[in-house]
Order: sequence, then C-alpha cells, then structure tokens
Amino acid sequence: VAIKKINLQGLIRKEGTFNELMVMKINKHQNILNYLKSYLVDRQLWLIMEYMDGGTLSDVINETHVSEGEIATISRE
Repeated sequence: VAIKKINLQGLIRKEGTFNELMVMKINKHQNILNYLKSYLVDRQLWLIMEYMDGGTLSDVINETHVSEGEIATISRE
C-alpha cells in the first residue's frame, strides 16, 4: 500500500479535498489506483491506497517528455 498524507492545517479548500476523497471511495476502475481507507491523524488526513511502482504521476510528468498525442491517450484511459 501507499500512504498519502495531506496536512489539513492551513488547507484553503478542505471541502474540495473531502469531495475528492468521496469520489475515490465510490469509483473503481482498473486504470486508477484504488482507495482503501483513510485516517485522521493529528492534523493530517492519511489516505491509504494501492501502491504503484514507478512513482507518482507528477514525477512522470516532470521527468519525461510526453507528446500531446500521448497525453490525450493517457487522459482517455
């Protein structure tokens, strides 16, 4: 599993974060990491999700060159 920690202190759009959490809870798809559970620890929201070997999507975007066609294919999938 992977744990994503979100600091809630000072977070401007908390409702947006919780809406995203609810969407993750009810939607399952083979191409999207599955949400497993969440915990409130001190002032952090811990999201427990499937582990994805290879890093985050942000890492991939920042470290590789992706053409517009490839972006369209990834978005469609």
